[in-house]
Amino acid sequence: MLIIHSEWRTVAGRLGRRGLRDDIRPRPTGGELCIIAGMSEHSQGMHVVHDGPGQAPALLLIHGSGASGASWGPVVPALAGHHHVVRVDLPGCGQSPPADSYDVPVQAGRVAALLDDLGLRRVTVVGHSSGGYVATALAERRRDLVSSLELVSTGPSPGALLPQPVILRALLAPPLGPLLWRRRSDAMIRKGISTTTARPVDVPEDAVADLKNVTYRVFREVLRCNGAYIAERSVPERLAALDVPVLVVFGAADRRWDPSSAHQYDAVPDARVELLPGVGHVPMLEAPEATGALLLAFAATFR
Repeated sequence: MLIIHSEWRTVAGRLGRRGLRDDIRPRPTGGELCIIAGMSEHSQGMHVVHDGPGQAPALLLIHGSGASGASWGPVVPALAGHHHVVRVDLPGCGQSPPADSYDVPVQAGRVAALLDDLGLRRVTVVGHSSGGYVATALAERRRDLVSSLELVSTGPSPGALLPQPVILRALLAPPLGPLLWRRRSDAMIRKGISTTTARPVDVPEDAVADLKNVTYRVFREVLRCNGAYIAERSVPERLAALDVPVLVVFGAADRRWDPSSAHQYDAVPDARVELLPGVGHVPMLEAPEATGALLLAFAATFR
């Protein structure tokens, strides 16, 4: 029997930034499997949402630049059927307050502290786009926390970046960029997302609302720090130095990163590279069923 404990959201709110104490962690009781239903909290300066069986293997979802945990919405139901799914809003994004630094290793340190707070180990860590940089840096810093890495549309190196859409260049370029940024409408945000996809997508309302929360300064700084991370050393080079299973999922029609660059990950021992035909930069919105199936199958191999 499955029981959904929606009251845990209230309990977590009372905990503030202290995380989930052992005495309220979901546990099987009397043969029943407790289910976390969208429980939210704040820990380590980040907004965190939990879904799925509390005692199931943990799976962490890290969003891309300027996005939020809400961007994973379409794949969460499938993932939560098998995992305790943890979604974070990195600092300055979604419902998380800004931070002093957005350097990728610093972000990874915050995520590691969060997992420590939650008492989670051997976690499947999934990153979309630049979220894959934070996932990789987490494995570099704390290999003990990571069971496997799953990188979705994560550009491997600076040279793989394609010319950016006009709307994004306009939003980022001073002096008009900051003025346009403050006037972003829901329609403009949806249009910006559509320039990176290869097919029409239904963007979750909460994902759009979260994108509107990101400031111009934070977004520019996040992009700068992400660029510095891969300029220092490419993602495949970093992964090749780690003993960690890696799945790479790329849209064969990615409009942000050259899809052929996915094969740069072939240099990583035993890495598995999957290309999704007719899919652009946001597979979890464009092909949620196929994306979820790939993530689940790979995670199951390394539980």
